[in-house]
Amino acid sequence: MESILAEDQRALLAAFAHSNVLLAFDYDGTLAPIAPTPAGARMRRDTRQLLTLAARLYPCVIISGRALDDLTRRLRHIPAWYLFGNHGLEPATPDTPYPTHTREWTLLLKKRLPRDAGIIIEDKRYSVTIHYRHARDQRRAIEAIDRAVAELPDARALGGAEAVSLLPRGGADKGVALQQACRWFACDSAIYLGDDATDEDAFASASPEKLLAIRVGGAKGSMARYQLDRQEDVDALLRILVDFRMSDAGSTRRWVTAR
Repeated sequence: MESILAEDQRALLAAFAHSNVLLAFDYDGTLAPIAPTPAGARMRRDTRQLLTLAARLYPCVIISGRALDDLTRRLRHIPAWYLFGNHGLEPATPDTPYPTHTREWTLLLKKRLPRDAGIIIEDKRYSVTIHYRHARDQRRAIEAIDRAVAELPDARALGGAEAVSLLPRGGADKGVALQQACRWFACDSAIYLGDDATDEDAFASASPEKLLAIRVGGAKGSMARYQLDRQEDVDALLRILVDFRMSDAGSTRRWVTAR
């Protein structure tokens, strides 16, 4: 994977920035650093300010695994055009599977998983996330999670940053949400930033001419062609995108004045 911040990628970034493009971001590990607990994930002040500017210059959406009400609180006062929670399953649509599965999954997981305070089962109504960051024995925890998940009906498992997310099989995902947003806002292309396996559906949702897929941290086998080396580099990318659109606005003003 190539660094999107490399000087020889500046022309590619400019081409997308100057087009009818949608900006789309994951939250945890992308806009906000990974935190010891899900509740602790917060954007840095600089990221918040830059995202606010970017959302005023571009159509901008956030597609997160977090529940929608949680995501909404964290993005208060940022003028994003739309927020998708639960990996694109929220807000619910007529095609969204009725969320009875998550209650069943949670009950089964509580019976099957070892009693370890470091394993947290987070029922988000439309999806479930199993966090094992603080498990006493992570290898044992992963093996137990794999066995338990294999017994769950109609569950699709997605790996993440020391977590496993469970979505209804055949339901919406981040790729579906991204392409839906492109249609809603009449965008011809998109730039999507994510950081783990839950973002691969988005990375794979369109051809490279239509989608600039960027993975924070990079990963072998990812569908993203470009990467940011560190989460902190998101700020540098946002600055570049803001600068491109600000220069476009300046050029338009000069052209109007000249006329």
